[in-house]
Amino acid sequence: MADSRFKIFSDPVHGFISVPKNLILDLIQTPQVQRLRRIRQLGVGHLVFPGAEHTRFGHALGAMALMHDALASLSEKGTEITPDEYTAALAAALLHDIGHGPFSHTLEHELIEGFAHEAMSRVFLTRLNERFHGALDLAIAIFDDAYPRPFFHQLVSSQLDMDRLDYLRRDSFFTGVVEGRVGVERIIKTLRVHPLDGGPDAEIVIESKGIYAAENFILARRLMYWQVYLHKTVLAGDQLLRAILRRVRQRLLADGLDLGGSEALLFFLRRTVRHDQIDRPDVVQAFAALDDTDILFSLKQWMRSTDPILADLARRFIERDFFRVTFLPEPPSAELLDAWRGHIADWLVRQGLASPSQAAAEAAFYLILDRSHHAAYERAEAGIRVLGRDRV
Repeated sequence: MADSRFKIFSDPVHGFISVPKNLILDLIQTPQVQRLRRIRQLGVGHLVFPGAEHTRFGHALGAMALMHDALASLSEKGTEITPDEYTAALAAALLHDIGHGPFSHTLEHELIEGFAHEAMSRVFLTRLNERFHGALDLAIAIFDDAYPRPFFHQLVSSQLDMDRLDYLRRDSFFTGVVEGRVGVERIIKTLRVHPLDGGPDAEIVIESKGIYAAENFILARRLMYWQVYLHKTVLAGDQLLRAILRRVRQRLLADGLDLGGSEALLFFLRRTVRHDQIDRPDVVQAFAALDDTDILFSLKQWMRSTDPILADLARRFIERDFFRVTFLPEPPSAELLDAWRGHIADWLVRQGLASPSQAAAEAAFYLILDRSHHAAYERAEAGIRVLGRDRV
């Protein structure tokens, strides 16, 4: 007989996920969490990897499921975890990415200056805590790393946390990139709190028998960045989408044109919103209304814009006619940049997209310089600690 105290979610990555019918299920049913169903986990990655249609909602459930497994394993090894701590840790894992905007990381800084999705997650957590009359106080303390048992926060956010374990396995599964497969079960089974009492000085460590699984995790993360997250066509799609929003913002602010589009999206394009304004009620309301569908709806309208540059850029994204990406060993010289701009300006004139007097300025939407880099393991941060014979 099925246990009526739990709701079962069928997940292709972790199998059946049991969600207790308490605060956790109530959180899942909120508009803030349901919104994650409409935000793709990999931004424009689905335009490169056809199977990568998975969402932030699935990742949130997956991170929560792994948190359950980790707490169960740690409890079996002698670390006491109270029911309130268990529920709060599940809530923190479930809600850790609730502040993501449309297309995940792609548009963060185009909508809000200096934006960090963790800060918006914190704003949403505060709003949800008000709705649930303080029931998230402990979850917020864990999220903020303010709880006196810091190993809980390490499970939510660290160099070996439930977030990374889920997204690596999930993204590997949906992209078909097998190099990203991680031995999640072995890592979780070899996690331990040291010292076992889990006091203020205790931390999450990995037992020595799990060191190879941890090494594979670091290598898999590096490979996934270079094969998926920083794939050259993904970067091209990211830059094209950002260029479109910059163009819309330019025309709205400089010319006051009525370009159409989603009102929630236009809220951020008609004005400058800074990171220190994200808790303003109007900003929170507009951001909470944003998801991938707002972007796609707007793009299809902008394809018919009387602005030829905007119409061309929007068409390119919808039809997946991306810019070409070239990797350079060093920054180009000023002379080379001028030559490239000249070629693009001439092309814009030939295509009827810009007049000769405007072409040089408009070329900025077609020639984009950026730098991509990633470190699979940050030495400056708290590292992954290995326990051998009761010594870290």
